[in-house]
Amino acid sequence: MSLLVVGLSHRSAPVSVLERASLPAGTQAELLRDTLAAEPAVEAAVLATCNRIELYADVDKFHAGVAELSTLLARHSGVGLDELTPYLYVHYEDRAVHHLFSVACGLDSMVVGEGQILGQIKDALALGQELHTAGRLLNDLFQQALRVGKRAHSETGIDRAGQSLVTFGLEQLAEGRDPGVWAKGKRALVIGAGSMSSLAAATLARTGVAEIVVANRTRARADRLVEILNQAGGTGVAAHAVEMAAVCDELTRADVVVSCTGATGLVLSAEAVAGALGLDFAPREAPVAPVAAPPADLDQHAAWVENGSATATAQAQAVRRVTVPAQSTGPVRLALLDLAMPRDIDGDAARLDGVCLVDIESLAEASADAPMAADVDQVRTIVADEVAAFGAAQRAAHITPTVVALRTMAAGVVAGEIARLDGRLPDLDEKQRAEISQTVRRVVDKLLHAPTVRVKQLASEPGGAGYADALRELFDLDPQTVAAVSRADLNDPKRGRS
Repeated sequence: MSLLVVGLSHRSAPVSVLERASLPAGTQAELLRDTLAAEPAVEAAVLATCNRIELYADVDKFHAGVAELSTLLARHSGVGLDELTPYLYVHYEDRAVHHLFSVACGLDSMVVGEGQILGQIKDALALGQELHTAGRLLNDLFQQALRVGKRAHSETGIDRAGQSLVTFGLEQLAEGRDPGVWAKGKRALVIGAGSMSSLAAATLARTGVAEIVVANRTRARADRLVEILNQAGGTGVAAHAVEMAAVCDELTRADVVVSCTGATGLVLSAEAVAGALGLDFAPREAPVAPVAAPPADLDQHAAWVENGSATATAQAQAVRRVTVPAQSTGPVRLALLDLAMPRDIDGDAARLDGVCLVDIESLAEASADAPMAADVDQVRTIVADEVAAFGAAQRAAHITPTVVALRTMAAGVVAGEIARLDGRLPDLDEKQRAEISQTVRRVVDKLLHAPTVRVKQLASEPGGAGYADALRELFDLDPQTVAAVSRADLNDPKRGRS
């Protein structure tokens, strides 16, 4: 069997496609079940975030696997196969391992080095384990990816290069000033109460805003976030919750707005922003591409950790809106940070006098020149080393069932000979019988030790997969016995838990 990943991300697809392609939690479960029902796949896991949908599978046929996984992604993501195919990427075997390890380290992130993707990978593994779609290969792969990501963050300076998307967004709004000085005394409105909105609220509180208002479709979640903010010591921020219906009123009193919801359409229109500022608004004569997307899971928005080269993003985005600098006609009266995918805030709000809008696209562009080359090179070295180690371990593990089957057969031979000896020498006492049995076992173990150790070493090297077949052939091992060992290892409850 072989590892295959088919997916799309901000690196390969324009925002207009990513906004419409989504996999809420329920859909992810359906996708995994359908993938396992498909003939080429025996294991499956899905990594689905705001700007990434990737389907991992252990397949026995490459071309059939690519075709089947692509079809399943199109069916469940809500984007037709013909439209989706040009934006899909495919990685196979070691390249697939390299890709996931790079993602785990933040090398594929919009803000390179951002670490929240590790939580998304952990969630993807947990779902595969819960649904029993992640077997030995994908359990090993995702657990190792988590370890590689943690190693990159602990052994290099990638953390210094990779800020949270919220922090990076606030820095862009501050336009080169110290965010703490810029935010001091401001009144903030946070729309949404999911993972990313919660991170935004906490970051705003630490940055020094005077007040935070939280609006969310489910009031209980907004109340819970406010409770957490009010319990946090040392920030001095005053926080309270409001209904979503009160957003327009709150907008008239806000200095900065951060929005990250799972809405399928716009949460803040340009007209609403203009009304809050007492401005007239004229729609564009040539409107931007319409936003249409299936619902996204709120908690997926914490995924804005991942997410890659801004240059690649810019090249991939064939459909882009034009951003008019908001500060060109006077001082900023309202700062807007849109972290949602699909977007929450109408891009036309950037045309209004006194409005500064920062969204995912502008963050991608701003992150292109971040000075982190040395840290990235260190992490790339770690990834390359870990990919080689993972490949060697998998090749060695491939021969383990054969070695176990060989030792099981040898133990059976020993047991049969001892039983035959008991029949021929019935007068042996227990001590004599035990000594003879131990001697025979030692002889067999010594004869098998060097060949089995050596075959594991050879199997871990590139091209070493044939040694398992040779061992089975030389010792005439029953293939069903080997398969039974593999199944027992796969179903071991101790496996697959980090």
